[in-house]
Amino acid sequence: MTTIAIRSEKPDDINAIAALTSAAFESVPYSEHNEALIINGLRDCGGLTFSLVAEQQGQLLGHIAVSAVSISDGSGGWYGIGPLSVLPQHQRQGIGSRLMRAALEQLAAIQARGCVLLGQPSYYQRFGFQAVAGLSLEGVPAEYFMAHALVGAYPQGKVTYHCAFNVAAA
Repeated sequence: MTTIAIRSEKPDDINAIAALTSAAFESVPYSEHNEALIINGLRDCGGLTFSLVAEQQGQLLGHIAVSAVSISDGSGGWYGIGPLSVLPQHQRQGIGSRLMRAALEQLAAIQARGCVLLGQPSYYQRFGFQAVAGLSLEGVPAEYFMAHALVGAYPQGKVTYHCAFNVAAA
């Protein structure tokens, strides 16, 4: 079996990241199909804290983006994870899990206090994410907005993602 490497994105990866992200969300019913635009927007304005790819024999199979969030209680050091994308034909093979673990390790290395994400509880709970009473994202059902504290207690308040998340699909 060929090894899958997790590494930081490089400039040459940008088009492949956009293509794999679009493919990953193409048939997702709750998607606004703007995920690739969000990643490009974060990158273009310096809002992308880090971006990791899963690569096998020169082909990108997956990607995860991490960006800073703000919380209305003033808590600092919190980040948003996502989008997390894996090419449809490579899903359910552990690539997304490897990307998530690598992102959490990198967040710990930069001494992040914690992270939030929007997603399926049954998937993300295995990484320590949980819905937290008093921590919310406007317009999102509470059970799908989850947090993972890396240091200390959970903040309380409304979370705001970078403005690049407000982009509409073309």
